Amino acid sequence: MKSLFRLLVISMLVLQTSLAQETISGVVSDNDGLPLPGATVLIQGTTTGVTTDFDGNFSINASEGQILEFSFVGYETAVVTVGSSNVINISLSLGTQLEEVIVTSLGITREKRALGYAVSEVDNSQVESRATGDVARILSGKASGVQVTDQGGLSGSGTNVIIRGLSTFSASNQPLFVVDGVPFSSDTNAMGGFTSGNNGSSRFLDLDPNNIESVNVLKGLAAATLYGSQGRNGVILITTKSGTTASGMKATKNEITVNTSYFSSELAMKPDYQNKYGGGFDQSFGWFFSNWGPSFDKEGPAGWGRQPALNGTLSGQPGYVIHPYVNNLSSNALPKNLLPLIGLSMDSVYEWAPRDSIDELFRTGSIFNTNVNFRGQSSDGKLSYNVNYGNLDDEGFTPNNNLRRSSLSFGGRMALSNRFTVNGTINYSQTRFKAPPIASSYGGTAAANSLYDVVFFTPRQLSITELPYANPITQASIYYYGSNAIQHPLWTLNNAEDKQNTQRIYGGTSLQYDFNDNLNIQYRYGYDVYSEDNMSYSNKGGQTGSNEDKSGFYEKWNNTNTIFNHQITLNGDFDLDELWGVNFNIGATSNSVEYDRNGVRSTGQNVYGIFRHFNFNQQEEIETYSKRNVTGIFGQASFDYDNFLYVTFSARQDWVSNLSEENRSITYPSASIAIVPTSMFDFGELPIDFLKLRVAYGTSATFPFGYPIAATLALDTKDFKIGGTNIITNSSGSQLGNVGLKPELLAEVEFGLEANLFNNRLNAEISYYDRKTTDLIITRPLDPATGYSSTRTNIGEISSKGWEVDLSADWLRGDKFNWNTSINYMSTQSIVEDLGEDTDQIVYAGFTNLGNAAIPGLPLTSIIGSSVSRDAGGNPIVEGNGTYATNYDTEYKNNPYALIGDANPDFIANLSNTITYGNLSLSFLFNATIGGDMYSPFNSTLLSRGLTTDTAGPNFNRELAFLLPGVLPDSSPNNRMINNSTFTFSTIFYASELETWDASVLRLSELSLTYDIPQKWLESTPFGAISVSAQGFNLWYDAYNTPPGSNFDPNIAGTGVGNGSGFEFFNGVSSKRYGVSLKLTF
Repeated sequence: MKSLFRLLVISMLVLQTSLAQETISGVVSDNDGLPLPGATVLIQGTTTGVTTDFDGNFSINASEGQILEFSFVGYETAVVTVGSSNVINISLSLGTQLEEVIVTSLGITREKRALGYAVSEVDNSQVESRATGDVARILSGKASGVQVTDQGGLSGSGTNVIIRGLSTFSASNQPLFVVDGVPFSSDTNAMGGFTSGNNGSSRFLDLDPNNIESVNVLKGLAAATLYGSQGRNGVILITTKSGTTASGMKATKNEITVNTSYFSSELAMKPDYQNKYGGGFDQSFGWFFSNWGPSFDKEGPAGWGRQPALNGTLSGQPGYVIHPYVNNLSSNALPKNLLPLIGLSMDSVYEWAPRDSIDELFRTGSIFNTNVNFRGQSSDGKLSYNVNYGNLDDEGFTPNNNLRRSSLSFGGRMALSNRFTVNGTINYSQTRFKAPPIASSYGGTAAANSLYDVVFFTPRQLSITELPYANPITQASIYYYGSNAIQHPLWTLNNAEDKQNTQRIYGGTSLQYDFNDNLNIQYRYGYDVYSEDNMSYSNKGGQTGSNEDKSGFYEKWNNTNTIFNHQITLNGDFDLDELWGVNFNIGATSNSVEYDRNGVRSTGQNVYGIFRHFNFNQQEEIETYSKRNVTGIFGQASFDYDNFLYVTFSARQDWVSNLSEENRSITYPSASIAIVPTSMFDFGELPIDFLKLRVAYGTSATFPFGYPIAATLALDTKDFKIGGTNIITNSSGSQLGNVGLKPELLAEVEFGLEANLFNNRLNAEISYYDRKTTDLIITRPLDPATGYSSTRTNIGEISSKGWEVDLSADWLRGDKFNWNTSINYMSTQSIVEDLGEDTDQIVYAGFTNLGNAAIPGLPLTSIIGSSVSRDAGGNPIVEGNGTYATNYDTEYKNNPYALIGDANPDFIANLSNTITYGNLSLSFLFNATIGGDMYSPFNSTLLSRGLTTDTAGPNFNRELAFLLPGVLPDSSPNNRMINNSTFTFSTIFYASELETWDASVLRLSELSLTYDIPQKWLESTPFGAISVSAQGFNLWYDAYNTPPGSNFDPNIAGTGVGNGSGFEFFNGVSSKRYGVSLKLTF
């Protein structure tokens, strides 16, 4: 009976409470009456709240007398007491202060106005529904100070990301990726070096951009201090949609959002080929790489009618040449019994006419991308969830290249009744990448199997599809060249391949206990584990690369990377008095990274087409292992005075496991000050709405990887053979350990200004930074008598300085018509100040005689290479044959002309515009990268081999004689006339200086047109919102200082992901993408 009575009382109380509450609805808009989608409506004193929809509408259950709080980023917060009316419409005024809250180091949220350093923000509208699955490439152009370079146009190829330029050359300059508060491995595990194959994905490719809620970029050392050494190159903080459940305010009902898109991809970098001349030299026919042969016209001095090989004298048919495979029989390059097997005879001929091998090889690719997101929360906001599924199917424009990714993520948050709050995310992804091999080439045969090079410099009279690519008996490559020394590109496409299949699980869990409203303690556990299966193979019978490559090889290995991260933090936020406030964060963290590579490489294939290790004669192990633990303690205290003065002090101390005890620990202090004059003074009639001045100082360090303080032992179980028996050898490594090795030290000062003007129509943020790296870790040679060839030591200094500017202007604001323009700008320069007394030059990327070099007094991005010889007056020296003499001394101290370029751009600027009329929105992103040099065999080959309109157009008459500017060895003016092929082929190819161009480029990076279906059309449907977009990416570009006929795109990381820059080696071509996307919300 008592139980029944209690139940009755409780039921009455619940009923009374329910009856007391009413549904309050309305519209939140700005002063101009425009709706504010995403505005927050919160019942004060509770965690119950909602967000407005696309039209600013909201609906919330509240009782009479409760206070509703309305807020939106950049606007003043307003409060309304619930009365008898159940409709509340409210207009928010533009704020006079920056009230935006953003995520900073270690997931700490702070008001942007309080920050003393630069942070760039990118929201999900700039990331989702894009034509690439690579989040780094999507960020290109959207944040000042961030430089993104593609490794090539292959779908799934790697991406190079640098923030604020290079700080070192002995370690990585790639930024730290943090996903939902957990460090995330962004390694690029290439399948070989850039000379043997540049394929391999950057592991941030495992992230689905459609599952990203926001991206914050911490650019300076002060911003990233709490991450310690890991944050020295900047930090890219990614919050996924699953991770946003930590806020508890992203949805108030069950909501489903579907993003789906289809894009086409095409080769953007197709040269403008000339169709007037074919293969040969000096207007004479020959089966060569080059196109300096006769004209495709019969008449004229260069016409084919004058050529016995073409006018029917030899072939028996005018306008035809003896078939190249018949010609190769006479040179004993191909077996005599081959012709009938490939449908030819000794009488076969080949028409002398232009063809297009590029169109024959490349295709129009397709990209299907679908993402489904479920999110919701309980009515009181204490329980929230998020589930996200994504699928990407990207068939590249290059045959046999595709990228497929499936991902699934879960996120949840629960506020328990005992002051505990639990958050958690778990993510799984599978990424599969496949591509033909792409290796470096220099205008002749490549260093290894490579698809691109031979295709692009195929003589104009040849068709790759008309010429059989394999001997039907041996399956070996056959092609047109006289000695059969060129590998047929279709043989490469059908007989060699690189694959990666990556499975990854990552996420984390946090537990927070609130002592009260001002003090809490949080523990966070994070993990990131990927297993990457790699396979690279080639059948025997190829004509490119080493003898091992030609004999056939099969490589299969696994890379497993494991990260475990623990963090405990005590967080406090207190008002000391009416004017002073303080918030602090104190904690400890540990990060463990383990990398394990295991596999086998086999060479010497026995039976064609069978890829099993037992089918190969030789095997060798592929093994690498490393592990490093970093443990740190950190603290941060931020003081604010009367909303105009903000002072922050931070420090972190790290301990690492791979240095000696006296050098394994280091402390990084930082400090920042932000002053807001608009909160101190009344600026009267001046159009200044907000003004902030800031200054910051930050430090960090670069710790070496591996085991640099110890001498290592090399164990080889198959060093060589005696009598068929493998001999096992143990030998000391070539590098002597240095127990005194210390980490590199970095220190940076940053100054900044932020302002909102003219009723917040114009926004500006300007930053200047000055960074120094000291105690550089340098590998120095040793006397062979020591038993070692090198050791690592600390010496030298690099200084980096730069500017970052972000501007935004609202030109028009109205009920229907709005126009916004944004500009971001960056310029940076890193100078080598010192390398020690006995070191003049260190080549750290590329080759020893052609690469990026650190030279005191010069930019760190300097390019050294062979140059044209010059006399004392700097005049080019012309040899007796009429071509330039070449100086192969690449030591700058001996030959200043060995400095053939600087890869660093003078500046990078991006201009975006968004024009909205009603429900229709047009936007574009335009990029200007000005300055920066690039060594480019792509350009030099197309020129020197006479392939493009640059060598057969109105500005170049190849049938005339030429004279190079310069002097003869006796210093008299050059008077040696030369022919066309000597002018190009025998000149450009023999000095790297002449293969280097200014890589300035203008680019239409993005173009989109979006239509939002009006809400009134959706009232009787299950849809909350529908939008349709047509988009294009990289639709136009102009590298205006490179040969026009090459149509060259300099956005290529030719030496792979790393510190090298300013090089391409036929190992990357760009794409353009266009298509449509559809977004549905239920």
